[in-house]
Amino acid sequence: MSANTKDLRNVVLLGHSDSGKTTLIETMLYEGGAIKRRGSVQGQNTVSDNTDLEHEKGKTIFSHQMFVNWRNNKLNIIDTPGFDDFVGEVISSLKVADTAIIVLNAANGVEVGTELVWEYVEEYETPAIFVINQMDHPKADFEKTLEQAKERFGSKVVPVQYPYNSGTNFNAIIDALRMVMYEFPPNGGKPEKKAIPESEMAKANKMHNALVEIAAENEEGLMEKYFAEGNLSEDDLAKGITIALAKQQFFPVFVTSGLKDMGSGRLMGFIDDIAPSPEERPARKLENGGEISYDPNDKTTIFIYKTTSEPQVGMVSYFKVLSGKLKPGDELINANNGETERISQIFIAEGKERIPVTELVAGDLGVTVKLKYGHSNDTLNTKGLDRKVRPMKFPESRIRKAISTDSISDMEKLVTALHKIEKEDPTLKVEQSAELRQTILHGQGQLHLDLVKQRLLKEFNVNMNFDNPRISYRETITGKADADYRHKKQSGGSGQFGEIHMRVENFYEGMEDPTGVNIRQEDIEDLPWGGKLAFYWCIVGGAIDNRYIGAIKKGIMQQMKEGPLTGSHCQNIRVTVYDGKMHSVDSNDISFQLAASGAFKEAFHDAKPQLLEPIYSVEILCPDEDTGDVMGDLQTRRAIISGMDSEGHYQKILAEVPLGELHDYGSTLRSITGGRAKFSMKFSEYQLVPGNVQQELVKNHSQLEEA
Repeated sequence: MSANTKDLRNVVLLGHSDSGKTTLIETMLYEGGAIKRRGSVQGQNTVSDNTDLEHEKGKTIFSHQMFVNWRNNKLNIIDTPGFDDFVGEVISSLKVADTAIIVLNAANGVEVGTELVWEYVEEYETPAIFVINQMDHPKADFEKTLEQAKERFGSKVVPVQYPYNSGTNFNAIIDALRMVMYEFPPNGGKPEKKAIPESEMAKANKMHNALVEIAAENEEGLMEKYFAEGNLSEDDLAKGITIALAKQQFFPVFVTSGLKDMGSGRLMGFIDDIAPSPEERPARKLENGGEISYDPNDKTTIFIYKTTSEPQVGMVSYFKVLSGKLKPGDELINANNGETERISQIFIAEGKERIPVTELVAGDLGVTVKLKYGHSNDTLNTKGLDRKVRPMKFPESRIRKAISTDSISDMEKLVTALHKIEKEDPTLKVEQSAELRQTILHGQGQLHLDLVKQRLLKEFNVNMNFDNPRISYRETITGKADADYRHKKQSGGSGQFGEIHMRVENFYEGMEDPTGVNIRQEDIEDLPWGGKLAFYWCIVGGAIDNRYIGAIKKGIMQQMKEGPLTGSHCQNIRVTVYDGKMHSVDSNDISFQLAASGAFKEAFHDAKPQLLEPIYSVEILCPDEDTGDVMGDLQTRRAIISGMDSEGHYQKILAEVPLGELHDYGSTLRSITGGRAKFSMKFSEYQLVPGNVQQELVKNHSQLEEA
């Protein structure tokens, strides 16, 4: 079941949810003889969607690796989720695929999930084939879907086929590459080849000529032959479009009905004949310089693109052999952490089934278990090699929730379980926020976090509660104020005494030095949480000894860590200490630390204190007809619209939105648009909080402190 590198075809199926990827794969496996009967999503018996969570939801949630032998080649197939909540599964699958199969729903056209995956197809420079699926749907519209694909993805999208009839009567496909019509029996399967009807010849010839031109344009010798003879032979045509597909100069379009088993065989034949093998793909650039080619005669390097945890098994690692050959018992060095791993067993995956093999060659996909140190994004090499594959980059989280448990004793168990899931899912992040005093879970959407919650309950028997996280506000001042503060404490023996005269004011780059004082020492430092503290020591005549500078700064920093308004971090403040008093016996570090803290707090309150809130840049892509509702919702969130533009048949909205107004935004957007929109968000800056909002926040903090 292993194969030579030249006989491998690694394809990943991508597309919006409900485009029919899983059903199409089931048909491909059936057509290739990998399975004896086709399962269905509704019947919960497909090779791909094989987890309890997927059966419960009726959707693909995880990527799944399968294979089928077709003619003389081995097709490795990866199924991926359609919801952008699980974009991590898409990115990792694309990393190891050599061809992307982008599945479109013939009734719905190009949907937002397809827009999302296309960005990653372009980023990885992956050859792509479009499949307009569900041609048997009553509302199937090939021409409309094709036109949308061309609008969004460009003129390189070129049809190879079109349906002779679509909708509930769909049973025939006209193939302009082979200039033949495939007519299928009522239950699908192997078609009968027929002549193209006379009424369709003009359209088929036009499509065929477009394919000939693409082939000729991508091979100099073929161009000369085309000009000389006016056409190309079938072999020449195949040669030219093979080059065009590999160079991403041609994105062919096929039509299928995965449900009725119509068109999948021709698609597989095209993948077999035209799609590139790993050895035909460009050499892969390495993170630490140089490059690597899929050479089975080279030393061994593998890349782990996905890890999962299974009960009774432990860690399961999915990988691609990038060079050489891998055999059970091989010892490889992890380039990411220097640890040695012994690969005790290797398998090829057929959904949840794992079939042991004795060897995998460069370009093949495989599975191993119980690696001690290997995780997603790790490169493993034969000893002596220094290769490190460029890591996969995953998008910023779009949702954050504070998490808790029903009992304190369960919290440690919960965090331990979450860290296990975090190792499997690079788009999930667990944050222990000392600033917010909460444990924050970051993810791609509410569905993403809900499924994590379900996994925790089923696999780890721990329940997780969600709450809106606190916001990382910042405190600053817009004015200037002085304060005199004396700390004095006497309780028998030596006491505590420290007096400080301090000025605080807003700090900004390039401001003039303080006036009316003698500057003895100046220190401007970057704060760990952003912004700056400018500290000026202006004591003359020994009113306060220099040895107390450290204690005074410590007292100021204590107040800045938990600001006077809401307990949030303070930033961009200049503090000038210009006078004070000390006692020869009672003054000490703690006295001046407390005096500095009290003086800072008093002056801060008198210097026009102001809250700052985190502002995020939000980019939304939505259908034109939903733009008004999306804009209306943004206005309720104190958003400032910074731009609008058309992108294909979608509207792109750019807005600056306070983080405090983005709770549950993903769920709201999905509800407004029927799941046809996507958004991304990224921290932009801190801005002043409106007065009425600040009053409410300060009030709530005071009540919380009293409680």
